[in-house]
Amino acid sequence: PPAVSPQVGSHRDINHESLSLFRLLEPQIEILVLGTGDRVERLLPATLKQMRECGIAVEVQDTANACATFNFLVNEGRMVAAGLIPP
Repeated sequence: PPAVSPQVGSHRDINHESLSLFRLLEPQIEILVLGTGDRVERLLPATLKQMRECGIAVEVQDTANACATFNFLVNEGRMVAAGLIPP
């Protein structure tokens, strides 16, 4: 059966397990842009380290800026995905 990521309602729900879908994408993404709502929220350093170890850089921003960054990176032809929490 396909992997199902748990519900993410806030930045507190972002962890290695909730980001598992992004590690399964083919072709592999190089950058994951995370929008954490109205403001930038800190994620657990271990979560960021685990993603880096999988070869995925993580950019954490407020959601409005995350959308702009995602669009910019797509226009550059980068392998990017976004996880966005509504503001």
